[in-house]
Amino acid sequence: MARSPDNCRAVADSNVIIAAQRSTHAQSSNREFIERWRQGEYDFLYSADTLAEYAEKLLALGIARAEVVAFLALLSALGTEVEIRFFHLPRYPHDPDDIAFLRCAWNGLATHLVSYDEDLLSLAEDYRAHFEICRPLEFLSDLRSAR
Repeated sequence: MARSPDNCRAVADSNVIIAAQRSTHAQSSNREFIERWRQGEYDFLYSADTLAEYAEKLLALGIARAEVVAFLALLSALGTEVEIRFFHLPRYPHDPDDIAFLRCAWNGLATHLVSYDEDLLSLAEDYRAHFEICRPLEFLSDLRSAR
């Protein structure tokens, strides 16, 4: 589902952020996901809960605290914060940690929720009327085709 870059609003699951932080390949789709956001090609949505999840997962994997703080500061400065006002979802994932990303996408009127998590990806049909749940490569394809 291609959308114009002007209204593309994405939420990234922590596994995408981790993959971007750990990637050593310049052509990585995960790095491209972050770089295109930094270039202003789409809005990166986050909530207080998703920020906490990013910090927890990155630190648990041994990413240097300074790198984590720098990323969260960048996200806070350049991303779009979503206030969670609506808490009920049409269908819930098995992993309670994933609820924060669904709520952020739902409340932030996201066009995409980007993830590698099969549990989240399996919910794609349930949320398709509201936003796409897809892998980074699919999101980048949508973003490229909208340009």
